[in-house]
Amino acid sequence: MELGIIGNCAVSALIDPAGVINWYCLPRFDGDPIFHGLLGHGKGRPDDGTFRVELDGCFETEQSYLANTAILRTVLRSASGAVEIIDFCPRFEARGRSFRPQMLIRQVRPLDGAPRVRFCIRPQFEWGTVPPSMTRGSSHVRFVGPDQVVRLTTDAPLDHVLDERLINLDQEMSFVLGPDETLSESPQHIARDFCDQTTRYWRRWVQRLAIPCEWQEAVIRAAITLKLCSYEPTGGIIAAMTTSVPEAPGSTRNWDYRYCWVRDALFTVRALNSLAATRTLENYFQWLMNLVADAKGGHIQPVLGVGLETELTETIAEALQGYRGMGPVRIGNQAHEHFQHDTYGNIILGAAPAFFDKRLFMNTGKAAFEHLEALGEQAWLLHDQPDAGLWELRSRSRIHTSSSLMCWVACDRLGKIAAHLGLPKRATYWKERADIIRAKILERTWSEKRQSFVESFDGSTLDASVLLMGEVGFLPPQDPRFVATVETLSATLGRGPFMLRYEEADDFGVPEVGFNLCAFWRVDALTRIGRKDEARDLFEALLDARNPLGLMSEDTSFATGEAWGNFPQTYSMAGIINGAMRLSRPWEEEL
Repeated sequence: MELGIIGNCAVSALIDPAGVINWYCLPRFDGDPIFHGLLGHGKGRPDDGTFRVELDGCFETEQSYLANTAILRTVLRSASGAVEIIDFCPRFEARGRSFRPQMLIRQVRPLDGAPRVRFCIRPQFEWGTVPPSMTRGSSHVRFVGPDQVVRLTTDAPLDHVLDERLINLDQEMSFVLGPDETLSESPQHIARDFCDQTTRYWRRWVQRLAIPCEWQEAVIRAAITLKLCSYEPTGGIIAAMTTSVPEAPGSTRNWDYRYCWVRDALFTVRALNSLAATRTLENYFQWLMNLVADAKGGHIQPVLGVGLETELTETIAEALQGYRGMGPVRIGNQAHEHFQHDTYGNIILGAAPAFFDKRLFMNTGKAAFEHLEALGEQAWLLHDQPDAGLWELRSRSRIHTSSSLMCWVACDRLGKIAAHLGLPKRATYWKERADIIRAKILERTWSEKRQSFVESFDGSTLDASVLLMGEVGFLPPQDPRFVATVETLSATLGRGPFMLRYEEADDFGVPEVGFNLCAFWRVDALTRIGRKDEARDLFEALLDARNPLGLMSEDTSFATGEAWGNFPQTYSMAGIINGAMRLSRPWEEEL
């Protein structure tokens, strides 16, 4: 999927190789996409729901990020001249706090020749069903929708912009799309100043990362992308920026990923923490502890809104045609109704570093531990009970190995936290429970016939999620059962460098594409069991599956190499960081 992402940890936009903004939700990641061209034009004209800069006679485009930033540069070329577009969402420190407005900025300037351009700015509201009413001033236009107003301020000739007239581009033109507020300076001054400050912010942030020796550019781009998927006002971390990009062509496996799964968020914060980017972990810990407090020791759903919303009722946006015409377009996610028992382990594993990392100054004493113990009790009660599993199956329930594994993690990590806090009785209590769960998993999920741990208790089919046994420390890497599992899963579910999630048909049939995170799990597992050369080859091949800007979606077709699924997927981007950190040669060898 050849898209770039810009953002500021409050809003974000997706931009195609020709510089078309085709996805931009307001007032936050899970809001109404006023630019929704990625999923169709809705009830309007074919290009509605986009912000386009059209170069007359364009025959070539190129795109890249300004080094170590979230600022995207697009160049359009024609026989008569070339145009440069700089896109970003402002992000920097101002007046002692983070400045991250609901704003995107475009700078359009001629590079050479005498280019002629047309500006087409067509926001729509209510998922492509309501065109805006417009009011205008001397240098701005207000797009008024039922629930929100967006103001575009520009130094481009407003009449020509609104008429979508082809004009000569003989000087830089700036577009500031943001709240319905008057700018304090000219659009060009704001655009240049905010671009300079945003560039400095991102480059300073990257400078503080503890990156590996190898694959540095891949890791930096993955780290920036993961940070963009965090919603800083609350600390929530979304799974992806989009909804309803199908997992495979015509599959109707179209889901809304603009929410916070504690499972997905765990992978994000662990990856960023491995690079010493601790701020996201600190913010996420606060989000988690609010979630735990709201639950009051009871059920915790696997997915919530970034503001801890619990009602994510799934509906269909009937007006939108879908990605490449492949509907439906879903809003909300039925998974909020699921029982997924791995949730408790994921929360505790996500919170655990706050108790041990001396760099973090958070309220992680006995009181916080006692709140987490309530989750441990839930994990203990549910460790051998059926659930929907981490793949969120909608029509069957089993005692999934991965869910029981994470219940073990919950008890195991609580025991370690208790020991760290000097609470020996609680440490023993949780260790004993972890040992009981561990014994059940070993007894009921190992298959002599398959020479592998299997998908569910007393089951017979294979599932890549059991590879997490190595990552969470359930078994030592050289345990013969784990080694055999890695080999069996690789042979059965592997498709070149890619990997299926499982072998059994689900609600929609047999999976048709590789799930990128599973492929990275295999890389990690192979490295752990000592097959590092093989792991490196697979990792390099997975990096080749990224788009030209270094981004990955959820899935990759092992037949065509084409990207599918929601984008950019935090699972996949975290896999890039984890693989590089595990496989890179030490800096000492390079220097």
